[in-house]
Amino acid sequence: MDDLASFLRTRRSRVDPSVVGIRTDSRRRVEGLRREEVAHLSGVSVDYYVRLEQGRATQPSEQVLDALARVLGLDETERGHLYRLARQRRRRAKSPSGRLRPELLRVLDLVTDAPALIMDHRMDVAAGNRLAGLLYGRELPGLNTARHIFLEEAERGLYADWDRCTLDVVGHLRLAAGKYPDDPRLASLIGELAMGSDRFRRLWARADVRARTHGRKAYRHPLVGLLELHQENFALPDDSGMELLVLSAAPGSPAEDGLRLLSSFSGGSKNMTLDGNPGWSQLGGRQS
Repeated sequence: MDDLASFLRTRRSRVDPSVVGIRTDSRRRVEGLRREEVAHLSGVSVDYYVRLEQGRATQPSEQVLDALARVLGLDETERGHLYRLARQRRRRAKSPSGRLRPELLRVLDLVTDAPALIMDHRMDVAAGNRLAGLLYGRELPGLNTARHIFLEEAERGLYADWDRCTLDVVGHLRLAAGKYPDDPRLASLIGELAMGSDRFRRLWARADVRARTHGRKAYRHPLVGLLELHQENFALPDDSGMELLVLSAAPGSPAEDGLRLLSSFSGGSKNMTLDGNPGWSQLGGRQS
């Protein structure tokens, strides 16, 4: 699903030669750095670097990886991804168990004023509180947010920042693929998204990686309008590989009023969908 060779090629192509002191002219046809330039700047032989990009060199040293990360201008997330890819052949991580402890579900139910859900590395939602179900308009177990964004919601507009969301999703899945290269369910999901979405294929080819931590999330809800929320991701302290995501509204903001209004609707997440099936009419809205 992911490999060191393709990651190096894509990172090399995005480096501006002038930033690393290489003068260029109009005759230069290579986008980014040439292989021999990366090798020279990293202090390795051209032959060795070519073998790295061709997938023929294994187990590069920590010093080589540090040098490559410096020359390619990798950020902290990309640097960690580079190290994982380089060590895949030595030690391959097992896919997390994905088991939910009952105590986690109790914690989820304690969050009443903000949508909250538990998600695994494949972006499968394992559980969500009542307000999260109202936000998505459906039962959450069984929802895969990557599939939802690329294959189900592209034309409906629940995600107000759809373009940015797609970048985040692909970046996260790239990280997951590098960490769990032997996960067949993850590989199947990536293949499904690539088959069904031109945008996913284009973004996947860029090999960008992004860590899910925190940031703005905006939803255009069919009942309460625009909800500008802040998402915090909390990695769960066990071997499940899951995260707790909480979407909060700033005090006194329109989004806080919107969540309060959304919470006032009757019903939970059962029988609620955004695809024209029965559901929104139960909450006072109209079916499409």
